[in-house]
Amino acid sequence: MAGVRATANAAVKRQDAARPSPAQLGQERAGPLHARIAETVAERIRDGVWPVGSDLPPELALCDELGVSRHTMRHALMALCERGLIVRRRGAGTRVIARQRSRRFTQTVNSMDEILRYPKNTYREGVINEMVECSGELQGFLKAPPGSSWFHIGAVRREADSDLPVAWTDIYVLPRYADVVKRRDHASSMVYEQIEKAFGVQIDRAEVDIFPERISAKHAKLLKVAPGSPALVIVRRYYDNDGEPFEMTLTRHPEKRFVYSMELRRSAKN
Repeated sequence: MAGVRATANAAVKRQDAARPSPAQLGQERAGPLHARIAETVAERIRDGVWPVGSDLPPELALCDELGVSRHTMRHALMALCERGLIVRRRGAGTRVIARQRSRRFTQTVNSMDEILRYPKNTYREGVINEMVECSGELQGFLKAPPGSSWFHIGAVRREADSDLPVAWTDIYVLPRYADVVKRRDHASSMVYEQIEKAFGVQIDRAEVDIFPERISAKHAKLLKVAPGSPALVIVRRYYDNDGEPFEMTLTRHPEKRFVYSMELRRSAKN
């Protein structure tokens, strides 16, 4: 039996040696190295090596396994973030959130007032006001030049008649608009509206992304839920007439505390 077992093990080793490595598979594809590595990782996600809800190995472990630099691996992971396959969080690793590229649908709204406005009986309770530098995970969210400065507003949104938190919001605005935190209506109105009124900025367009996520331990404490609880994440990006993004927001809503309702009407036939 020992001889049979040794022979079987040797056969497995020969098969593993003959199988192309992930880096070799990446080299067979066309395109930049980071794109080829991203596709290799995406294939493993599709094959269930890293199922939805699981964490990818640490960045350094992936670099060693795939034979690439940290710079290349970060570009590859950023590409997978943009494809909606993974989400990266500082101090919480990289989590798989989908096996396939997310399908994106475009909806046209008639005014900025229709972009996920909150009820009038809610308000923001400010927790963080600080200048930050665009780098790492934040760069993937802001899609801004590395090293650029942003003013960060972190706040809990609450109902006026209840102590229950509705959401946690991270708002990033250009530094020249940081004084919006001094406005009397800062807690009760949307920040983009305050920027329009105070600085004469005219919004040309806005983008909205909605996706599910698990709440981190840090945000769970602020939102009074268990770590890992489901959340609805809404990302808004506001652009001025020159096409420059001047405000980015990321809001996390715990399960069953926020409902986005939208009414559609059939247009009259001509």
